[in-house]
Amino acid sequence: MEGSRREFLANLAGGALVFGAAPMMFGGGLRDLEAATSAPLGDQFDMSWTSRVTGRNKAVMDVPEVESGYGVWRAGITKGQIVEFMKVPASDVSMVLVLRHNGINLAMNQAYWDAFGVGKEVKATHPADGKPTMKNPALLDGKAGLPAQFDGLSVPQFIAGGGIVLACNLALTLDVVPKFQKRDKSTAEAAHKAAVASLIPGVVLQPSGVFAAVRAQQVGCVYVRAS
Repeated sequence: MEGSRREFLANLAGGALVFGAAPMMFGGGLRDLEAATSAPLGDQFDMSWTSRVTGRNKAVMDVPEVESGYGVWRAGITKGQIVEFMKVPASDVSMVLVLRHNGINLAMNQAYWDAFGVGKEVKATHPADGKPTMKNPALLDGKAGLPAQFDGLSVPQFIAGGGIVLACNLALTLDVVPKFQKRDKSTAEAAHKAAVASLIPGVVLQPSGVFAAVRAQQVGCVYVRAS
């Protein structure tokens, strides 16, 4: 993500945003930001995931960076450790994974990574050898060549095991949508639909990563910074 976005969000948080300059910061994205935050949440986003946080042991893992996908791995590893060391059944552990900021790229399918050269853009590295990769590391599993001991930690496997994966719509709007809009010469609305369609199946879009993390804590999850 470019520095202008960081500056925009910092100014927004500090109440010092000069709205007249905002469109220059990220190419007219102020309208996209408004669209992402103005409508009632219940009209845009699925909040039913909170009803699935039922385990006696609950944790929300916050992943703001891509790296080698290790933030995603930590969520799976942590669940396994809780089961092993606390001697509880897997059904007694609810894990919520929040993909935000640069980490939004981990929520996207491989077709998106291929189409926009995301691996090179974010300097992604392969989790097994640390070398640069064009693959979304959060999608890699045993079938993709990972050693057996590292299998089972991908986003699809995490979801299949009952994990909840939330993606930040603010990051999607600021960083993913413009790629589709530029390539397809489409409207922001059409580009947003294309971006949402490129999320890994089972990932749940939320207003922002911070909102998702706070909501998870409200239903009893312990917060963990996973990367």
